[in-house]
Amino acid sequence: MPRADGPPKVTGASRYVDDLPAMPGEIFGRTVRSPVPRGILRGVRLDPAFDWSDVTVVLAEDVPVNVVALIQEDQPILAAGRVNHAYEPIALLGCADRAKLARAAAAVSLDIEPLPPVLDARAALEGREILWGEDNVFKRYLITKGCADADRERGEAAIDAAIARCDVVVTGTYASHHQEQLYIEPQGFIAWWDAAGAHAMGSLQCPFYVQKAFLKAFGLAPDQVHVTQSVTGGGFGGKEEYPSILALHAALLAKKSGRPVRMIYDRTEDIEATTKRHPAWCEITTGCDRDGTLRALKIRILMDGGAYTTLTPVVLSRGALHAAGAYRWEDVWIEATAVATNTPPNGAFRGFGAPQTIWAIERHLDRVARALGRDPLDLKAKNVLRPGDATATGQVLRESVAGEACIERAIAASGYRQKRAAGPVVRGRVARGVGLSVFMHGAGFTGSGERALKGKVAVDLAPGGRLRIRTASTDIGQGTETVFRQIAADAAGLPLDRVELAVPCTTSVPDSGPTVASRTVMVVGSIVEAAAREVAGRVREEQEAARRQAAGDDGQGAGQAAAPAGLSFEEAADRLLAREGQVTSLKQYEPPGHVRWDDEAYKGDAYPCFGWACDVAEVEVDLDTFEVTVVGFWSATDVGKAIHPVMCKGQIEGGSLQAIGWALSEEIVWHDGKIKNPRMTNYIIPTSLDAPPFHVALLESPFPFGPGGGAKGVGELPMDGGAPAVAAAVEHATGIAACALPLTPERLFEATRGAAAPRPAAGGGERA
Repeated sequence: MPRADGPPKVTGASRYVDDLPAMPGEIFGRTVRSPVPRGILRGVRLDPAFDWSDVTVVLAEDVPVNVVALIQEDQPILAAGRVNHAYEPIALLGCADRAKLARAAAAVSLDIEPLPPVLDARAALEGREILWGEDNVFKRYLITKGCADADRERGEAAIDAAIARCDVVVTGTYASHHQEQLYIEPQGFIAWWDAAGAHAMGSLQCPFYVQKAFLKAFGLAPDQVHVTQSVTGGGFGGKEEYPSILALHAALLAKKSGRPVRMIYDRTEDIEATTKRHPAWCEITTGCDRDGTLRALKIRILMDGGAYTTLTPVVLSRGALHAAGAYRWEDVWIEATAVATNTPPNGAFRGFGAPQTIWAIERHLDRVARALGRDPLDLKAKNVLRPGDATATGQVLRESVAGEACIERAIAASGYRQKRAAGPVVRGRVARGVGLSVFMHGAGFTGSGERALKGKVAVDLAPGGRLRIRTASTDIGQGTETVFRQIAADAAGLPLDRVELAVPCTTSVPDSGPTVASRTVMVVGSIVEAAAREVAGRVREEQEAARRQAAGDDGQGAGQAAAPAGLSFEEAADRLLAREGQVTSLKQYEPPGHVRWDDEAYKGDAYPCFGWACDVAEVEVDLDTFEVTVVGFWSATDVGKAIHPVMCKGQIEGGSLQAIGWALSEEIVWHDGKIKNPRMTNYIIPTSLDAPPFHVALLESPFPFGPGGGAKGVGELPMDGGAPAVAAAVEHATGIAACALPLTPERLFEATRGAAAPRPAAGGGERA
């Protein structure tokens, strides 16, 4: 099926927020931000020599309730009293003249008494300087299994003892770094007020998040807040929670000025001020038998949450739940902690938490394989979870378990065994190697999240037998509009062009839950399917009633006017609408009945199902410059059911390329809590010219409760495996066993001091 949003985007007809025409009286908004990472805010001074007559100024005292409503209400909309990170918003300015607005920003002086910042998560955990709460800790989780199922102290002693009894004990520490989402379209909003209340239109993932923030900040009722998504140029999690702040800023300026306000970030401000992927440190100790049977696992995870909580608890949770990897362990002890620092808040990013811990466990198992003298493939294939096995939380996997099948497909397609057996191939001063990763990713909200959320979707019958889907699940470039139309059309037995989607707006669509967590197709799509089937069923009942009436077998008297025989679907739909006025099916998601989760113990069915994948990367490493080029990438990915195979492959290729960028080139450079490379010329992401040839095999192990015959989530899964597969390939090529990202040439050069460089075989051959 062609993408529904393809033609308007290709031709330029799609209107992103900054393409929308100016509203009457519209002004532009700008943010004045802190230049220091920590300090006491003594005051804000406006230069009296500047003409402020047509400039609107908003400070913290102008905010009715100065807090951003999210998981924790700890982040102010505008700083008051204290500054907790560089780029923290302190003042808002609005003016119709953009040039004057820039001069006005320069005429604002901030009186901030600097305090010593805490810029490292490990220092924050020590607690010498308290930034948040009593100990700087945003959240902690403890996951145990087997012998470690005891109170904290006895459980840790038990896991230590279990590891000590093993034949082979391996310990390692693995680090990952900030990553910028770098969506194509920067953050942007237009806000205005009228008799109906507050309006905000912009680039976003979750309209009801923004509505919630408005209800808290302005004390409004839900019917007084109207949040609408404009065409959105990418999100990757970066437009999940942050748009609430930008929309609030625009609305505050609009309220004080009495005029519509347009606030569009440029790339520098977007990179500096918005959320990033959480950096993480994982200390892992494992025990196994000499034959490679994995036995016991102990992990300590530390994540840097930045200055405020944002979505850190759910990021940490998912990281902890995926930390054991796609493998069987008898005994498990996973402790996960997230702390506050004086860096900008971190938030959601594709995979949110899982890529960090999967990076760690995959690199660790490569180290275990090295200690055993085995190929990592053999170790991972031997221990991968299979039907009937239990995860670290005790979830017994009974259906849609495809790790083994993914390994087989990826290995066969890539020629991994032959390439690995050949050893690193060296031609001149370039070494070639191959590596792999095996991973799974939970689809949907964690544990009881979907049961608490109660996401809803409505499908309306429209004149002419058309269906109209109303959902808060947004299309941010991933193809939701197309796939939802496919699901609804298939369920209703209608052509695709007879189904349309309403623009997501909190005024007119039900709350389907946020567009996150690989839940859009699997969770929301399943209720789209049910609602469309129900509406179409009602029309067909009308057709059948007409047929029966025309045949005279409806039991009505002879005086009753006969209905025309053989009504078309369109005619029956119009007849039904004429009689009832409105025909709508409103469905609410109910998780499968067997899914059970204990929030207190953090045990049970963490997710309804998992997506599975095996990635193989082949790289070339320049032995003089240590530049790494990925020359081939194979992914065998289980999606449950590929409703749109082309877009499924696109998601996998795009996510894998994003993972390759995280692995090799993307690095935020920090100095005194500020970002030194906030632009696309020196924050380097891979482009199409850097993309390797991708070879994607779609496996279908259907999830019985997924739409379209068993679809599962696929958006986040591809982010998990690219980095460890590339690192394993670099190790094969060079002997450098990297444990920290990114694998930049400089870092690899430093690591050569602890690794032997490959050499050509005697006689000038190509094998080393």
